[in-house]
Amino acid sequence: MLEDIEITGFAAEGKAIAKVNDMVVFVPWVVPGDVCDLQVMRKKHSFMEAKAVRVKHRSDERVEPRCKHFGVCGGCKWQCLSYERQLHYKQQQVVDALTRIGKVELPEAMPIIGSQNTFGYRNKLEFSFSNKRWLTDEDINQGIEYSNKNGVGFHIPGAFDKVLDIEECHLMDDIQNRVRNGVRNYALEHGLTFFDLRQQVGLLRDMIFRTSNSGEVMLTMQFHITTDEEQQQANAVMDWICATFAEITTLVWVNNLKCNDTMGDLEVYIHKGPGFVYELMEDLRFKVGPKSFYQTNNEQAYELYKVVRTFAGLTGNELVYDLYTGTGTIANFVARQAAKVVGVEYVEDAIKDARVNAELNDIDNTLFIAGDMKDVLNEEFIAFHGRPDVIITDPPRAGMHSDVVQTILNAAPRRIVYVSCNPATQARDLQMLDAKYRVEAYQPVDMFPHTHHIENVALLVQKT
Repeated sequence: MLEDIEITGFAAEGKAIAKVNDMVVFVPWVVPGDVCDLQVMRKKHSFMEAKAVRVKHRSDERVEPRCKHFGVCGGCKWQCLSYERQLHYKQQQVVDALTRIGKVELPEAMPIIGSQNTFGYRNKLEFSFSNKRWLTDEDINQGIEYSNKNGVGFHIPGAFDKVLDIEECHLMDDIQNRVRNGVRNYALEHGLTFFDLRQQVGLLRDMIFRTSNSGEVMLTMQFHITTDEEQQQANAVMDWICATFAEITTLVWVNNLKCNDTMGDLEVYIHKGPGFVYELMEDLRFKVGPKSFYQTNNEQAYELYKVVRTFAGLTGNELVYDLYTGTGTIANFVARQAAKVVGVEYVEDAIKDARVNAELNDIDNTLFIAGDMKDVLNEEFIAFHGRPDVIITDPPRAGMHSDVVQTILNAAPRRIVYVSCNPATQARDLQMLDAKYRVEAYQPVDMFPHTHHIENVALLVQKT
């Protein structure tokens, strides 16, 4: 036991840290300024992992968590930290990454754009069914046995086959709480089987909620159907959902017999409604289906895209490349200020969505191409489509492949707008781009309150 240890800050991945005899200790669920007694859970040569068994002094930065599942559920690890201080540490995370990893010349960071709503901000949540729900300390103290316990909720970090049974989640509109809890009760009353990830049996597998700012709600049910009886049970539970929750405007389902939960290669069946919802942004409509990617915080996505558009500095005459375009939301968002936008994305279904959304909004100056970025984006591509004036890039957390960075350098656009969900890999890429570009501005945007995740948009211009 380590007694009277003061928490001093946060590490890059959002874990709180303390120092004990020059050794770093990582501690979840606490905030800087807390003084705690710690129980060491794991010890390595250069660091330890511990949990707080007592908080003897509460930091001034601490607030009371809203969620009853805080401290067990793997999400919202910063819910005990005031939102004002969350923004402070997120901004510092961006500055530290660009300074220490990127080691490039930087202007002063623009003040972080915080989220107007810190609860109920998500438009998508996924819950998993399991016949091996995670038992909390409270469950164990009540003598609940471990085996054959059904639950629906979030997977526990480090326990891939176990699910924490969620009664309330404040990240999304309350419709997901009412439907999830209702389906759980219906399933238990009617003897429906919950999925066993190890044995690969059980009817109920996942449920995915999508709400939209057009007022529509889509529910995707993922089943594991192997018999006619299970098909009848699946139909019955979907009929019950439609009869009980009129707010659900479209209900779709898939039959997943694979060992993983991905549904990109599965056929989607419509049980009710059109099979999609619309998201609205300015005068644009985006069609979002069960397989579509769309930013999960609508309001902050709009703030993010406005920053991208401002940084791009478009006058109506530019050729723009939008790399890692996804479903083309950024490309279509800036298209009316550009001469032409070419979007590239490796997921073919996403490119199909991008084309549909361009047509839906009468946008005729976009071109969307499917393919692996490092293979597609080359000198032949640029020679065919034209040398871009502006490149917008929004890569995954791993950042850009070095071949992509080199092609961007060879393409020599006047401006690069780099959108990142991982400041560390963004910093690495900025260091490579520093050969020809300088960072003129960067803008952190908080998309995910109560987590350590932060988006950052950097504007790069050619060096003189």
